[in-house]
Amino acid sequence: MELTKNEYAAMVDRTSPKSRILRDCAGAFLGGGMICTVGQAISDMYSLMGFSENNVSCLTSMTLVFLGTLLTFLGVYDNIAKYAGAGTLVPITGFANAVASPAMEFKSEGYVAGTGAGMFSVAGPVIAFGTAASVIYGIMLIITG
Repeated sequence: MELTKNEYAAMVDRTSPKSRILRDCAGAFLGGGMICTVGQAISDMYSLMGFSENNVSCLTSMTLVFLGTLLTFLGVYDNIAKYAGAGTLVPITGFANAVASPAMEFKSEGYVAGTGAGMFSVAGPVIAFGTAASVIYGIMLIITG
């Protein structure tokens, strides 16, 4: 069966899913905004507890990574991502999800060989680069005094 360009274009239009760009953008905006709002609330909570600004930043990041990992292990983060889409990728919780998700896939192989090794299959190169860069920057800082 030979199709003309117009027939093929008509067939593609009939069978292609309709674009949901407005819904997807709204979901990403609201989902990412909610994650950032939770992060701000956590930051404010630590500030009210009397921590210094540097400690507040560190504690907030640690808490968000913990929450992102916990929600991934509980299977909740993927459900949030169904509605929030790209809004769940950008914040720090998205990184935690990227590290924890592969670990979940390999948990049947055991905690060390499966979960431990699988955890770094996606985020491993990012972590390795970040670690190497921080060592180089630290050495440069020490040298330049």
